[in-house]
Amino acid sequence: MDVVIILIGVISDTHIPYRSRSIPSKVFDVFKDVDMILHAGDIEEVSVIEELEKIAPVRAVHGNCDPYIGYNESEVIEVDDVTIGLTHGTVYPKGDKQQLYYKAKELEVDILISGHTHQALIEQYDDVLLLNPGSPTQPRLTDPTVMLLEIDGSKVDAQIVKVGAPTCKALDISQFRR
Repeated sequence: MDVVIILIGVISDTHIPYRSRSIPSKVFDVFKDVDMILHAGDIEEVSVIEELEKIAPVRAVHGNCDPYIGYNESEVIEVDDVTIGLTHGTVYPKGDKQQLYYKAKELEVDILISGHTHQALIEQYDDVLLLNPGSPTQPRLTDPTVMLLEIDGSKVDAQIVKVGAPTCKALDISQFRR
């Protein structure tokens, strides 16, 4: 029996064209071998999804900054023996893990992928794996990031991938080197 490992590219909070002009080219390099791409919202323009679909099929959800572009608030995706929930993660307080956990329970999923905070996260919260790819274009007090998710049956491996230099000058320590 052949073992098939599914590789998923995860992205969120691209905010194109209103806050950023384009997806960084490094994202396309990181995603070049993925089987599918999940976008956790704040897309803002359908052309972003069309560009990502040149790499692999895309599933996406509506974010709080998206005009109505035809996406649901959440999606449930079955991959091998794992059930993934995809949502933007608009909870209050922003990024509250307990609220995200409740959303995962509502969706009846093993993994909840969200965005909204613009900060990457991999955290096991009780029986749910909470994932956030961060933002490749508008990170908040962190590096621009996306995520790779490898699924082999029920085994899941998530990896945060840096796709650019910090946009916040306070995080760029190279300015202090002599």
